[in-house]
Amino acid sequence: MSMENHIVATIRKIPRGKVASYGSVARAAGYPGAARQVVGVLRRSFGLPWHRVLGAGGAIKLRGDSAIEQRLRLEAEGVIFRGRRVDMKRHEFKFQKRQSERPKKARRAH
Repeated sequence: MSMENHIVATIRKIPRGKVASYGSVARAAGYPGAARQVVGVLRRSFGLPWHRVLGAGGAIKLRGDSAIEQRLRLEAEGVIFRGRRVDMKRHEFKFQKRQSERPKKARRAH
């Protein structure tokens, strides 16, 4: 499965009323440090719950009408904001630990 497919599958796991950061999506998909690639996938893909993916700390990173739409969609799902940020303690989706696709090699004692 490609990186893009892993990211798409991970984004689809975020339920209504919950949110995740670009970085946490990347980590859960198995690509730590690939937050920018998550943004790219969201830009290219259709039918994803794009509004549930935010910047670190619950910040909406979009600008203009898109930011307004994202906030309205989240509020319609019951997500509560504290100022300009989502209340992450209440609404952050915790991904399950990803099972490693490759078993780690056992270390030898020296």
